[in-house]
Amino acid sequence: MLGDARTGFVTQLGMDEAEAVAFAGDAGLDFVELMMDGGGHRSRLRERASDLRAAADEAGVSLLVHLPFGGVDVGSPHEHVRQGSRREIAAALDAAATFDAEKAVLHASTNAWGPAWDESTLHGHLLDSVRELDDRARERGIELCVENVPRGAFDTNDFPTLFEETDASMTLDTGHARMDGRDGGGIAALCREFGHRISHLHLNDTRVPSDEHLPFGSGTIDFEAAFDALGGEWDGTLSLEVFTDDFGYLRTSAERLDELL
Repeated sequence: MLGDARTGFVTQLGMDEAEAVAFAGDAGLDFVELMMDGGGHRSRLRERASDLRAAADEAGVSLLVHLPFGGVDVGSPHEHVRQGSRREIAAALDAAATFDAEKAVLHASTNAWGPAWDESTLHGHLLDSVRELDDRARERGIELCVENVPRGAFDTNDFPTLFEETDASMTLDTGHARMDGRDGGGIAALCREFGHRISHLHLNDTRVPSDEHLPFGSGTIDFEAAFDALGGEWDGTLSLEVFTDDFGYLRTSAERLDELL
């Protein structure tokens, strides 16, 4: 179905990164996507860079990162907030480069008060930020993958603009796409049209249009249709995003994903 796609998972709060890397190797996964928010703050990961790299090499897995998003606003209409947020993300990219992260997931969103600011202004700030951070990532050998954020400035319906105005890749979060009103056919249509720009998927399963992040196969997302739409030549990465710190649920999710692939 997806011949060269690689599989992994996003770490969650409470997970030790080294344990997560060892688990990924044991479970036959290809990578770990390290959460850089909360306990996975960039300064802590930078301090552990050599150990993380050694653990990844021993386990035979690659490393990706999910850039911080809480309290970060790269699209803020307020210049100092926006510039400070860009610097924070740039510092996270620098930290990710110390342990050779391949991809970095970015939330291109803003907490701006909607009634006070027009969409074109907010989109303009976000696009400028994406372009700047994409350049920063490329200089460090990292692929920036912008995630669709539901009810944000760039949900799945807005991504054609981002594709036209930037060179960044996309992280398609399936649960977030469901929250945009896309059913299985709608998610598949997005994959079919923009598969050449979708480099990374967050496999966020859900039963309803909500951000549930269930174990893979426990919800109603039609992953088979999405994978078929991407096609056999697609060689991106598939990241299980399950809200749990229990590796047992992740192992079951990995096994179900492997069966589908």
